[in-house]
Amino acid sequence: MVEPRTAQLTGMHAVSALGRGGEAQLAGSPTFGPVRRFDTAARRVTVAATLPDVGTLPDELADAIEEACRAAGLDRVQRAACALLLAVHGGPDASALADQLAARCGLGGRTRVYTSACVSASTAVADAATLIGRGDLDRVVVAAGYLVEPDQFALFDAGRALAVDGVVRPFSVGRRGLLLGDGVAAVVLEASAAGRRRGAEPVATVAGWGRAGDAFHPCQPDPTGAGLARAVGTALRRAGLPPEAIGYVNANATGTAQSDAAEAAALRRALGEYARQVPVSSTKSRHGHALEASGLLELVVTTLALRAGDLPVNAGWQGPDEHCPLNVITTTPHPTTPHPTAPTHALTLNAAFGGANTALLVGLP
Repeated sequence: MVEPRTAQLTGMHAVSALGRGGEAQLAGSPTFGPVRRFDTAARRVTVAATLPDVGTLPDELADAIEEACRAAGLDRVQRAACALLLAVHGGPDASALADQLAARCGLGGRTRVYTSACVSASTAVADAATLIGRGDLDRVVVAAGYLVEPDQFALFDAGRALAVDGVVRPFSVGRRGLLLGDGVAAVVLEASAAGRRRGAEPVATVAGWGRAGDAFHPCQPDPTGAGLARAVGTALRRAGLPPEAIGYVNANATGTAQSDAAEAAALRRALGEYARQVPVSSTKSRHGHALEASGLLELVVTTLALRAGDLPVNAGWQGPDEHCPLNVITTTPHPTTPHPTAPTHALTLNAAFGGANTALLVGLP
């Protein structure tokens, strides 16, 4: 009998305004403050979640890749056949950046760039798991980065998407919008057999993944949550698990009225009555929205939370919204988890303009 090729996380690293490295991503309070990186005097909103000592995006990405490869125990020979899937903002230099990072970090395999907005990184992870699962590759590095910069900041501010009260309040009554945040992350995914041959200790397993579009509106989500629900259902089917296996959901929830309500509808549609029980939070309430890098940053945070058994609080909470009837984590430890033991699987969700939706299901090894 042929052993199924399971994609495992064997190394990871993340940087956000919460700090550098994995442990920093689970600690601390929301990190929103005045933007010092560029002039915001003409803007309605002047805050974001930014690191004060950040380098250039290429340097931060290279450092994250190096740290993830080091955590995975990859030597130069093992890196030589390793592919790089890179999620960044689109532009003529994106492919060149991927090639430069691969050369700089000793990754000699193929490179691919993802610029599909806020599902860029999660789509890259799904592709990496697919390539590993069907035997095309044994090992892939997925990297993603976004550093708060004036153009996107101005775009979201002009669109009145940013929270004028300077707080992100996912699923909460009184939520006013999203806030941007720095995010750079890298993970090493490899076939379980390949990792075992070199004695690697898996951090987590990418148990399932799903992608779906709803084609409802260029900017607004489908209020029924149909597309995101299909992505969740596909992830569960790939993993061969029922909804009750999910012990935590790191939601896409950005703190905007329509998208949070649509996501709550998607969870009810995909999970049934269990949607009212499973603990849910959005870590964007603490580190902000890292756009193209969100999916990878939140995958790292979700994996760390699952391993630690410490589910992140949904910050900014002011009270329940009738349109979001979910079991939102507002205190720690969370008193209403449906599992008598620590959860072994968690779901992380992302959605983007144009109706793109992704779901990644991670499990403890």
